[in-house]
Amino acid sequence: MEVASNRIATVIGLGSMGWGAALSLLRAGFSVKGVDIRPTVLEAFRAEGGQAFATPAEAGSSDVVFVFVVNSYQANQVLFGETGALSTASPGTVFLLCVTMAPSATLDIAQKLEAAGMRVIDAPVSGGHVKALSGEITVMGSGADDAFEAAQDALDAVSAKVFRLGSDIGLGSKVKMINQLLAGVHIAAAAEALTLAAKVGLDLQTVYDVIKVSAGSSWMFENRGPHIVDGDYTPRSAVDIFVKDLGIVTGEAKQNGGETPLSATALSLFSQASAAGLGREDDAAVAKILARMSGVTLPGME
Repeated sequence: MEVASNRIATVIGLGSMGWGAALSLLRAGFSVKGVDIRPTVLEAFRAEGGQAFATPAEAGSSDVVFVFVVNSYQANQVLFGETGALSTASPGTVFLLCVTMAPSATLDIAQKLEAAGMRVIDAPVSGGHVKALSGEITVMGSGADDAFEAAQDALDAVSAKVFRLGSDIGLGSKVKMINQLLAGVHIAAAAEALTLAAKVGLDLQTVYDVIKVSAGSSWMFENRGPHIVDGDYTPRSAVDIFVKDLGIVTGEAKQNGGETPLSATALSLFSQASAAGLGREDDAAVAKILARMSGVTLPGME
């Protein structure tokens, strides 16, 4: 898809999802400014035809700004810090908050941006690195109609589906929270299943091949299962991400009187994995904790 005019987009955070979104915007004809703290990533982005900057302030103004950092603390820093995006943004810029955050944190950030004359879409995303690279992520969006209209071509460039959940900021973050509840629990369940399979002497590849076409499968089992079978824990999404995300789930549930026992159990496993030094490994590395508990050596374990 080519955009009609020379639109400018900034992507803050060229990690797993942000990198794919930035490349998708380039393919769509946007002039794209990528912001990241890693010099090697900035060099790689220049090689792809983008403009690269170490801080949001250096990137200057754009029509739309995608924020793909890890958490609400980082989001506040890249937006409102000394070298944050707000210092050089033009009034009316659309900020798309793609960070997985507690709904209250998203609302707080949005209110600050709107008070400064900006437009905001609460726009958490899903789909993983591969979908991001192909411009086919899912956006769980909420915000004002005029913000969506102004950002429509940018959203079209990065996504296969945009769910417009309403005008209230926070609705997108609430739906993403539910998605992450399921994602985290499903990763833990996949890890438990394959660890038990190893414990009872089954061939992991055979088990994976059978389950992925059977009723017990899930998207996460199909996606993360090969990481465990192959012992490949190169981080696509890290253990520490689910320590954060399931912490949001259980924290918000507690505040609202909800019960999330499965999420709490999964969070405990991810937290143990992080404490064991696996925080930056692929989130499927939670299987290593279960394997140690079970006295099993999985592929990729010493």
